[in-house]
Amino acid sequence: MFGSIGVPELILIFILALLLFGPRKLPDIGKSLGRAMGEFRRASNDLKRSLEEEVAAEELKAAGREVREAAEELKGATSDGAGGPVPVPDSPSPAASETSPGATAPEEGSAAPR
Repeated sequence: MFGSIGVPELILIFILALLLFGPRKLPDIGKSLGRAMGEFRRASNDLKRSLEEEVAAEELKAAGREVREAAEELKGATSDGAGGPVPVPDSPSPAASETSPGATAPEEGSAAPR
């Protein structure tokens, strides 16, 4: 927006403001202009943040819908298929028991059971 304003233009604007408002009011005008710009920047950042939060919430809702749809499809596929749901083993496999934390390591030179 202000990309085309250079140093000579800024000096001209300053001289015009000095002539129009006088040297006593110029600092007050600068302070109020600075505060207004700061408030505008804060408001625009808040708006941007709230928009980003809304977009993220919508993406989460869409992902949740996709997960529910996939779960329903999976539930329908397992109930319609032959044999019903896939059983889950209750006990650990023999390979897992060999590496369990309570198992001791075989001594050197001895054959480990396989």
